Amino acid sequence: MTDTQKPQTASKEALQQFILQTFSEITEYPVESLSVASHLENDLGVDSIALADIATSLTKQLRLSVPLITERLHTIADIVADIENSDYQLPTAKTATSAPALNWLDDMICQVFARHSGYPAETLSMDAQIENDLGIDSINVLSVQSELLTMLGLDPKLALPKADTLAALKTALAGQLPQDSDQYRPPVTAKAEEPQLDNDEDPYAHLAMSSEEDRKQIGDPRTMRDFVGIQHPDLFHKAREFRKFYHEKRDNQLYWYGMPLETPCKNRAVIFDETTGKSREFLMFGSNSYLGLSSHPEVIQAIQDAAGLYGATNTGCRIIAGSNLLHLELERKLAKLKGRDDCIVYPSGYSANLGCISALTSKHDLVFTDAINHMSIQDGCKLAGAQRKIYDHSLTSLEKSLAKYADHPGGKLIVTDGVFSMHGDVVDLPRLVKLAQRYGAKVLVDDAHSTGVLGKTGSGTSEHFNMKGQVDLELGTMSKSLSGLGGYVCADGDVVEYLRFYSNSYVFAATIPAHVAAGVIASIDIMLREPERLTRLWDNIYYFRTRLLNAGFDLENSDSAIIPVVVGDDAKALLFGRAVRKRGMYCQTVVFPGVSVGDARLRISVTSEHTRQDLDEAYQILVDSALEVGVPVADVARVREKDAVAEA
Repeated sequence: MTDTQKPQTASKEALQQFILQTFSEITEYPVESLSVASHLENDLGVDSIALADIATSLTKQLRLSVPLITERLHTIADIVADIENSDYQLPTAKTATSAPALNWLDDMICQVFARHSGYPAETLSMDAQIENDLGIDSINVLSVQSELLTMLGLDPKLALPKADTLAALKTALAGQLPQDSDQYRPPVTAKAEEPQLDNDEDPYAHLAMSSEEDRKQIGDPRTMRDFVGIQHPDLFHKAREFRKFYHEKRDNQLYWYGMPLETPCKNRAVIFDETTGKSREFLMFGSNSYLGLSSHPEVIQAIQDAAGLYGATNTGCRIIAGSNLLHLELERKLAKLKGRDDCIVYPSGYSANLGCISALTSKHDLVFTDAINHMSIQDGCKLAGAQRKIYDHSLTSLEKSLAKYADHPGGKLIVTDGVFSMHGDVVDLPRLVKLAQRYGAKVLVDDAHSTGVLGKTGSGTSEHFNMKGQVDLELGTMSKSLSGLGGYVCADGDVVEYLRFYSNSYVFAATIPAHVAAGVIASIDIMLREPERLTRLWDNIYYFRTRLLNAGFDLENSDSAIIPVVVGDDAKALLFGRAVRKRGMYCQTVVFPGVSVGDARLRISVTSEHTRQDLDEAYQILVDSALEVGVPVADVARVREKDAVAEA
C-alpha cells in the first residue's frame, strides 16, 4: 500500500526524482545518469513505443487527471512541466521493514506455487517473478493467494499488496501474521470453506470513483472475479452464488450479455431485451463485421449454393472424410492473401490458437505471451505445457524477459495479438520481429481483429508494416471481417503439414461446413475487389476517434476499428453502459474477465457501414451519458461550441 502526497505539498524535486526513477525502471538507465534536460530520442533512444509505456505508467501511478500526450513530449523536462500543470498525487512508499526469516513460509509458498505452475518446488527461487517467470496470470494468482491465506489460518478474502515476486508475496503475507511471527506456525489443517468478507473490509474498495448513489444502483459489490476459485465442499456452490449476482445485475440492466438479435447485425439492429420483454432498434457498435460483408448478397448466395450442393455439414474431421474442395480453395486463398506458402483451417479461431501453440511447443520450450493477449492464446500456452513467460503490455518488458532467458536450450515462441481486442492498439511488429531474430525466437501474430482492417488490401498486421512473409505464423479467425466461422494458420509448408497431424483441435474435431467455407471465399473476393470498403472504414475510424478525443474521452492508444472508452471503475462503467443503451446505442461494457478489475471500459467497434449520421448520434449519446453518470469529459460547453461551428 502507498500513501499519497497532494500536489500542493509535493516538492518539484520529489516529482523530478519520481519521474527519473520511473524512467530508470522502464529503460534500465541508472538514475544517476539521467537528467531532466535529457532529450528522449536523441540522448536516451526512447522511441514512441517506449515513451507510450512511460507515459501510461506515470499517468496511472500519479493518478493524473489528464493523460500525458506523448506527441508534445521531447525531453524529461517537458514531462515534468506537463505533470506540474495537472492534478496529480505523488506516491510516497511507506518505510520498508525487514521481513522475518520465516524459512517455513518460503517452503509453503514454493509448494503452493509448484502445484499451480507445474514447476518442481525445488527449482523455485524466492526471486522468481510470479507472472513473467512462472506464467501465473492475475486471475490465477488470486486463487494462489487465497489458498496461502487459508493455510495460514487467515481470512482468504484478505486484500494483499500487489506482489511481483515470491519474495514480495512472502513479505505481504508476513505482514498479516501475529507480531511474534518468528514463532508462529500455521494450523495443521486449514478448513476449506467459502471466503467471507472481513467485517472491517470495505466491500466497495474496488469502486474507487463511485459515489454513494452509484453504489446503491450497483447493489451486490462483488465482481465476476470473486467467483473464481471459491473453496467450498459443494462443487456447484459457486454456480448458485454467481446466479444470484448475475440476475441482480441483469435485472438492473447493468449486464446485457447475450441479448438476441432479431435482424441482421448491420449499422443498426433490432435486439430483444430479455429484461423488459421488448424489442428495440439500436445503433450497433458491437459488431466485428468491420467491412459489412456479413449481409452481402454475394456472400449469402455463395452459402446457399454450397449448402444445396454439399449438404448441411461434413460430419467428420479433415483427415477422415471431412475435407471438401471448398476447404482446399479457402486455404489457398488465405495463404495467398497473407503471402505465405500454405494454410490450415481450424473449426474456430479459438481452436486455432489451442491447436497451433500446443502442437509446436512442449515442456522444453518457452512461450512469451503479452499479458493482454486474447484468452485463446493464454489457454493455448497452458495446454502446451510449455514454460509460459507473461510480459507486461510493452516490448521493453518482452526484451527484458527474452534477455533473461537468452541461454535457454529449448525453443522460443513469441505470441501476440496484431490488434489487441479490448484495447484497440496495434503491436509494434517491426520491433518485435527484430527482438525475435536477436534472441532466436519464432513469432506468432493473431490477426483476428487485423484481417480486413490493417494493410493496403486488408491482409493484416504484416501488410500494415510492409512485412508480408516475414512473420513465422499468422493466425486469424474468419468470424469477423470475413463474415464466416473458423480459424486458420498461415506459415511455411512444412510447418502447416506438421500441424495437420499434431494439432489435436484439428485432427479430432469436425471441420467448418462447406457452405461456410464458400461464404468466406466470397468475402475475400469482395474485400479485394472493393477496396473502397476499407477506405470507408478508416474514414469512419478517424472521424469518430477525433470527435471522442476532442471531448476528452480516454481512448488509450487505439489505432484500429476497436475504440475503447476507458472508465476504470467497474461500477461507473456499468452505469455508463446502461445510460448509453438507454439512449439507443449498443456496445460492449467490458469488465472482468475481459479486462482486469479497475480497468473497465466501453468497447466500441466501428464498421464501414456506419454513416456520418450514425457516428454523430453515437458521439452525442456518449457525451450525454458521460455527463449523466459522472464519467470525466472535457469542457463540454467548449466542445459543443466547436461542434456547432463545425456543423455550421
